[in-house]
Amino acid sequence: MSTSPDADGAAAPRRHYARRESEFRPSPVRAVFELALDPRYVSLAGGNPGTADLPHEEIAAIADRLLRERGAEVLQHGSGAGVHSLEPVIAALMARQGASVDARNLLITTGSQMGVDLATKLLCDPGDVLLAEGPTYVGAMGVFGAYEAELRQVPVDADGVDREAVEEALARAEREGRRVAYLYVIPHHQNPSSTTLTLERRRRLVEVCARRGVLIVEDDPYAFVGFPGNDPLPSLFSLNPDGGIHLGSLSKTFSPGMRVGWMAAPPDVRDRLQIAGESVDIHPSVLSQEIVAAYVGTPSWREHLDALRAGYAQRCEVLLDALAEQGLVGVRWTRPSGGFFTWVTIDGVDPDTDLLAAAIEHDLIVVPGSSCFVQVPERAAVRLAYSNGSPGSLREGARRLAEVVRSLRGE
Repeated sequence: MSTSPDADGAAAPRRHYARRESEFRPSPVRAVFELALDPRYVSLAGGNPGTADLPHEEIAAIADRLLRERGAEVLQHGSGAGVHSLEPVIAALMARQGASVDARNLLITTGSQMGVDLATKLLCDPGDVLLAEGPTYVGAMGVFGAYEAELRQVPVDADGVDREAVEEALARAEREGRRVAYLYVIPHHQNPSSTTLTLERRRRLVEVCARRGVLIVEDDPYAFVGFPGNDPLPSLFSLNPDGGIHLGSLSKTFSPGMRVGWMAAPPDVRDRLQIAGESVDIHPSVLSQEIVAAYVGTPSWREHLDALRAGYAQRCEVLLDALAEQGLVGVRWTRPSGGFFTWVTIDGVDPDTDLLAAAIEHDLIVVPGSSCFVQVPERAAVRLAYSNGSPGSLREGARRLAEVVRSLRGE
């Protein structure tokens, strides 16, 4: 292996990386994770669920019982499909969105991020077109690039992605002789825009994709964290079970550290997904799955979830009120009905500005909107998370954001 001098003059090996390596996108949250731990900074970046108020003693008792009574089993290898005790729990959750599923449809994953990867690995050839909302989840964008797909984004408005815009994008790909591997949609309280796809648009979107033979990959981790009174709408999967893949997660409604998610798909697709998954992680954590199966769906979990939803609504209101108090002209934000984020657009600032660097100068950490687009967006924007912020940090974050905006505008 040849070498070249590094910054200190020492010989460093010259390494060859696959072309796809250049497409790996570092998470703008993970990149500043250590910085966010510094108390000088206010972080409105990470979409962390509120786990501080979980019934930790009850969950500890569940884990203790599992280890005492079934330790040899839950600490051993398990099935790549997931543990059987989790199937009725997931089926009950999906039934709340109108879908009827069983073991033939379900595959347990190590979080829904793994589901995005498996779906893309299975469905996408290098050079294929992938359609997604604009803006979209930055973690999915890294997956799309890693599999050498061309991401094309369709704009969203207050009602989510529009059927006509999707149909136009599909028609363009057809005219170019390009294959569309699938359409990627986050239908509830979208990350990052917070928009929710209306029921009418869901029906139209399913109809258009079915007619053109394009699968929908529905990434739906925020379905059950709508604010009080905002229960989940029917899933796209429930409207056409043969026309797509549904991704779910327990990270937002229980614990992200458990790393338990799931995929629902037509049986022939689901079987192939399992084989693809086993080549990555062999199987998800048996212990985590059994803890989830024993806790999620219980009265204690439902009580905790209700408290989470109410808490998110309150924190969101604090942040939105604080933004309004800054009196910034040309700064607008979405009004979420659930989820973890609000999307803030900023007039008078170059959309290509490094907003994260500018915010850090004011001891603030945000997710820059440009990271959620494959090309430079029309407007400067940031994603602000309220899900795990204290009232004081949310107000201070809004004040510091106003400082950032005024500085960039030269006000």
